[in-house]
Amino acid sequence: MSVRILALVGSLRAGSHNRQLAEAAVKLAPEGADVVLFEGLADVPFYNEDIDVEGNVPAPAAKLREAAQAADAFLFFSPEYNGTIPAVLKNAIDWLSRPFGAGAFGGKPVAVVGTAYGQFGGVWAQDDTRKSVGIAGGKVIEDIKLSIPGSVVRFAETHPADDAEVAAQLTEVVTRLHGHAGETAAA
Repeated sequence: MSVRILALVGSLRAGSHNRQLAEAAVKLAPEGADVVLFEGLADVPFYNEDIDVEGNVPAPAAKLREAAQAADAFLFFSPEYNGTIPAVLKNAIDWLSRPFGAGAFGGKPVAVVGTAYGQFGGVWAQDDTRKSVGIAGGKVIEDIKLSIPGSVVRFAETHPADDAEVAAQLTEVVTRLHGHAGETAAA
């Protein structure tokens, strides 16, 4: 069974280590798992119920919702900004949680991973992301975690896909998420 996993990255920076992790997930996905890196979070306007009108939703938000509806699972890559979730990632969750009761998450499996400069690898932001996406309707897989500390040093000259330890851990994350998505689809 082919499983489509939508990857959302909470950093807009071109050289973001979390983006590099997402690129590695695309590259390392096991057979049957199609990890799709969503492009365009920077273009999605801040959520505002006044502009979330059926038939008139801003095109970038509609594109995000379409990609999410087509996904079987979600993989969030969250850096940590001032001890919490980046605004761009929270905004995506807000758009995907609507319309109320019929959001795009719809009980689909979600895993949250990431890297940050600090010694804990962004765990606060990742925990906040899990909380938010769970409230928004995602089925957060709590035991799939990967927090990589010291990103600035660790990935200064090495892409995460070329770091054997990280590549193995990321492959396990995607493989396990793929398995949960398959179980959800079969249920």
